[in-house]
Amino acid sequence: MSTQAFHGTDGAPRDVDGRAGRLRGTFRRVWSLTRAEVTLLSRNRTALLVALVFPVLSVLALLTFDLEEGDAAGTGALTVIMFVGVALLYIVYYNLVSTYVARREDLVLKRLRTGELSDPEILAGAAMPAVLLAAGQIAVAVGAALTFLDLEAPVNVVLVAGAVVGGVVLFALLAAATTKITRNAEMAQMSTMPVFIVCLIFSGMVAPLDAFSDRVADIAQFVPLTPVIDLTRLGLLGTTGTEPAVGFTESFAEAVTPAAILALWIAIGYAATRRWFRWEPRR
Repeated sequence: MSTQAFHGTDGAPRDVDGRAGRLRGTFRRVWSLTRAEVTLLSRNRTALLVALVFPVLSVLALLTFDLEEGDAAGTGALTVIMFVGVALLYIVYYNLVSTYVARREDLVLKRLRTGELSDPEILAGAAMPAVLLAAGQIAVAVGAALTFLDLEAPVNVVLVAGAVVGGVVLFALLAAATTKITRNAEMAQMSTMPVFIVCLIFSGMVAPLDAFSDRVADIAQFVPLTPVIDLTRLGLLGTTGTEPAVGFTESFAEAVTPAAILALWIAIGYAATRRWFRWEPRR
């Protein structure tokens, strides 16, 4: 039997060539939308202020509080942990709620759906500037902590990277779901407040969960930001609280529970986005 139907002229399977072509097309479309969003973001001074200045000020304020309380993690590790949490809340979550709602109310999302972009590509392209900003700020925080704050080499950098990637995906999905209760971009400050308050207080970002009572700590581990903070702490320090630190190999076993909770929240966020995200304004 001839293999002409299954292979291209260069001998490569045609289905592989087709997948590669589709991936290139997806990247091209998402990147084109990303560039347009970057242009819009650069013209929005309020959004830039929230994305670039508020996270830094918030970390400085929280860091001062934590050092006064005597957190044993150290300044370098605390700086990175807090930047991860604050970047996800301010840059990814809040900014994306505002962005998605503004594009919906301006009928941009509706127009984009009539073109060649798929729904996931539209959401990803709109989210990419915030994602890149968050990743950049976290990278700068890590570099500054290593250089100036005596941050030691992470116990497990894989867990830190996984926490950041998983956190970005989760809070982008939660942002999309939150647009359901956000009538316009100005209301984003109110609609995002419950998640902000709960995550700031009970995620372990300001203080390890060991600082709470056992009952509160058991509940707090299911707060959306908690598994991200736990994985970040575990990857940086080898422990999520006051327990003795573990090594690289043992840290993977310790990461099972927070990783499972993070995966569960991502699944919830995905289901909520599919059910509640609206592409057109409410009439």
